Amino acid sequence: MPRPNASTTPTFALALGAGGARGLAHIALLEAFDELGARPAVIAGASMGAVVGAAYAAGMSGREMRTHAVHALRERSEVMAALIAARVGRLSDMLAGFGNPFLIDGERLLDRLWPEAIPERFDQLSLPLIVVATDYYARAEAVLAEGPLAPAVAGSLAIPGLIRPVKIGARLLIDGGAVNPLPFDHLIGRADVLVAVDVTGGPVPHPTRTPSGFDAMFGSLQIMQAAIVSAKLKIYRPEIVVRPAVDRFRILDFFDARAILAAAEPAKDELKREIERHFSSPPLRGKKADSPKPSS
Repeated sequence: MPRPNASTTPTFALALGAGGARGLAHIALLEAFDELGARPAVIAGASMGAVVGAAYAAGMSGREMRTHAVHALRERSEVMAALIAARVGRLSDMLAGFGNPFLIDGERLLDRLWPEAIPERFDQLSLPLIVVATDYYARAEAVLAEGPLAPAVAGSLAIPGLIRPVKIGARLLIDGGAVNPLPFDHLIGRADVLVAVDVTGGPVPHPTRTPSGFDAMFGSLQIMQAAIVSAKLKIYRPEIVVRPAVDRFRILDFFDARAILAAAEPAKDELKREIERHFSSPPLRGKKADSPKPSS
C-alpha cells in the first residue's frame, strides 16, 4: 500500500464491542491494523472488547494475541482448572436456597488467563484505553480510563449470573454490554476515522434442538445488546463498521477459538480494504442519522 505523507495520514480510533466468545474475532481485526501499520490512536472496549482491547493497548500484536488465545483455550482441563480456581460461589449457598455456586471472580480469572504483558494500571499501557462497564446502582454506564486496570476490565466483563460484580469506590460494576455494547460514542472527535467492530449478533436456530434455559438467558442478552447497537447506529454511524460473521457462536463458545478466528477472516480483509481506502482519500467525519450510510 502506498504510504501518504505524515501530514496527510489519517488517525484511527477503535471501538471493540461486547459479545462473549464472539469477541475473540476482534483479534483477527487487530491483525488487519498490524499488517497495514495503522495503529489506532485510542481504543474503547466493553466486556470482551475491553479484555482484547487491553491486551492490544498493552503493546501485544494481533498475531501474539491469536497465539495466546488459541494456546490458552486449547486444553479444556487447564481452562476448567482456571475457572475452578477463580470460583467464589459455594455449594452450600445453593443448598441453603440462595447464591450461585458457579459464580466466578473476574479478576482472578483474568490473572490466570491474561498474558503476562498486561500491566497493572491504565497509565502503563502503550495506547490510551477506555473501558465501559455498567454502574449497577446508578443504572448508567461507568467509563474508566485511569487507575488499576484489572478491576475495571473485570467489571466490564461481569456477566450477571456468571461473573461476580466488581466494586470500585462507591460503584458496583457489571457487564458493560448491558448499557453500551459498542462504545464508539466515547471516541467521536478523537481521530479522523472511527472504526467500530460489532460482534453482538443474536441467537440463531439449531436444526434439531430448542435452546436450553442457559442458552435462552444468554441469547436474550445478545438480543438486548444488538437492539442497543442498532439504535445507536441510527443516531451516529462511524466511518467504518465491521461485523464478523460469528453469529453461529454462543457467548460461552470459547473452546471454538480457532473456528471463531477463521470465521472473522473475511471481515479482516474487509477492514484492510477500508483502512487502505481512508489512507488514499481525505478522511470524512462520521455520519449523522440523516446522512447516507457508508458502504462498510
